[in-house]
Amino acid sequence: MNPFPIILSAPSGAGKTTIARRLLEVRKDVGYSVSATTRTPRPGEVDGTAYHFLSPEQFSQAVREREFAEYAQVHGGMYGTLRREVERVIADRQHVVMDIDVQGAAQFAASFPEAIRIFILPPSGETLVKRLKGRGTESRETIVTRLRDAVGEIGVLDEFEYVVINDELDCAVSQVSCIIDAECLRRVNSPGSARVAAEIVSALQAELLHF
Repeated sequence: MNPFPIILSAPSGAGKTTIARRLLEVRKDVGYSVSATTRTPRPGEVDGTAYHFLSPEQFSQAVREREFAEYAQVHGGMYGTLRREVERVIADRQHVVMDIDVQGAAQFAASFPEAIRIFILPPSGETLVKRLKGRGTESRETIVTRLRDAVGEIGVLDEFEYVVINDELDCAVSQVSCIIDAECLRRVNSPGSARVAAEIVSALQAELLHF
């Protein structure tokens, strides 16, 4: 198996982080790349587990030293994927699952062309608003920013290889898992099928010489 990165992108509140966590629970062949951010930790979030929480100065230094596979400013904070995190998971022979914004997804795909991008949609706009308000950890200004950002994020949906609607969590997790399996099969069969096809054509052409 050749492991590859799996990018989950979505508007904030669509459930991409929850889906990523469930994949880690149900699939042994999936590992998690912990992103870095300058935002303040939410209650219960642990540095190095939820995110690598960096100061703006630390983040800027990492950018200068080219430590990021991608980075972007999102909702007023800086977020990025550390190259060493991706390489760590792949070295363990696991697919890398990440939940990153659409800006970062484009950058990352340019650095790692083998990655697959999956866009997670909420079932409706009302559901997205309800989920954001239901967190109870966001200020009014933050919610407004995230809603405005969501409009632009959904606008690039066609750039993604797959789209999954997160209406029911177990179903969404199952669909993402099926996408991973399908990609594994495609990547194994692509070079092998070309070889087999060439051999068949050669045999048919040899047989035609007898007619």
